[in-house]
Amino acid sequence: MRIGFGYDVHRLVSERELWLGGILIPFEKGLLGHSDADVLIHAICDAMLGAANLRDIGHHFPDTSADTLNIDSKVILRKTIELLRQHGYELGNIDATVCAEQPKLNPHIPQMQQTMADVMGVSPSQISIKATTTERLGFTGREEGISAYAVALICKNDA
Repeated sequence: MRIGFGYDVHRLVSERELWLGGILIPFEKGLLGHSDADVLIHAICDAMLGAANLRDIGHHFPDTSADTLNIDSKVILRKTIELLRQHGYELGNIDATVCAEQPKLNPHIPQMQQTMADVMGVSPSQISIKATTTERLGFTGREEGISAYAVALICKNDA
């Protein structure tokens, strides 16, 4: 068994859609980034890649590439789990936390879990997602951005 940690942050801006956990969240702002800027999926991918010692999301999906411009992060998630499996690993579980003052994310968590589980071919019970605020402190508290933290446990496939 191996464990990895991931973190991501993106700025909230007008005229962008808010994608978190692979789903569109109704909100007046979205996250700015080269891709769809889904901080939750990005943190999860970094955690899984780190656990397998396969570098990071920027190495595999650089923000300087035209191929990744405006890419749906679910594609990144699918390719990341495929990369893990190519190296003989299978996902044990993920534990992730999204930090945002707004919007309220708890009502969306089951759909995020199901969406990511479907993409990765795992059970939603293997993906724990929590949402919290920073009690109005820092850039998150000022509603300037959203961050996400994740840990992933992977296991060597014995097959």
